[in-house]
Amino acid sequence: MQTTTENQTEERREVDVGAAAREALIDDMLRQLDAELVGLEPVKLRIRQIAALLLVERLRGQAGLSAEPPSLHMCFTGNPGAGKTTVALRMAKILHSLGYVRRGHLVVATRDDLVGQYVGHTAPKTKEILQKAVGGVLFIDEAYYLYRADNERDYGQEAIEILLQFMESRRDDLVVILAGYKDKMGRFFQCNPGLHSRIAHHIEFPDYTLEELMKIAELMARNLMYEFDAESKDAFRSYLELRIRQPHFANARSVRNAIDRVRLRHAVRIVEQGGRIPQQELARIDVLDVRQSRVFQAASERGEAKETL
Repeated sequence: MQTTTENQTEERREVDVGAAAREALIDDMLRQLDAELVGLEPVKLRIRQIAALLLVERLRGQAGLSAEPPSLHMCFTGNPGAGKTTVALRMAKILHSLGYVRRGHLVVATRDDLVGQYVGHTAPKTKEILQKAVGGVLFIDEAYYLYRADNERDYGQEAIEILLQFMESRRDDLVVILAGYKDKMGRFFQCNPGLHSRIAHHIEFPDYTLEELMKIAELMARNLMYEFDAESKDAFRSYLELRIRQPHFANARSVRNAIDRVRLRHAVRIVEQGGRIPQQELARIDVLDVRQSRVFQAASERGEAKETL
């Protein structure tokens, strides 16, 4: 039995939460996440909450309090190019720094990596991917393709059953993130309630606004050591206004593709110009590098956005 003095000493003990956070590099990683990802405030908030939970659980364990590892399997929903894979990569590093997983690596998989084409093929494929992911995070993109209700001979259900076993038995050293469109993931979970019950965190990734897309474009260009001038920046904004309304727009992914094509046109312009040029021209994006896009040509043919052409 503890004496009164021992109880008083126990009460006076302090825990340096700030030092623990610094040791785990939490603040550094969250700042890096802010620097790398534009917008996505609800997503970043949930990541901070999960990081706080794991930090406190670690401190509780060190203090001799009950500290059972929480289940952190997740579902990321949203349109393509919204940052789901990037966030999964950052999540793996945070989980590793807080001791939740041993290695902190990310394994990205799709149906083709998990489901076989004949009897006896699915189990070894699925287990191989899961074993690779143990100690880190398994990110399954377009996870709803694992289940095909209209095909009785499909082996996706076998992969799901093995996945469920690993999610339960290895949940202290493996985080599974299922990702895809929100409506399709909803139907997928309705058909697989056992899988839904093991997902602790459902995180929705919103589409980027026009302003956020422009920030992403400038960040991408800056990282590649290119720079918009005033005219080319206005032109790229006009490009985005048109591109957003077209089919198959994929948020930051479409912005990256557009930047790559701008670089291509920039290079052609520089080479065709020939002669001696100021060195800064190798980095400056000209308005023509942007406006030669077929997006503007198509808009002109349709009579759209005449004020920007």
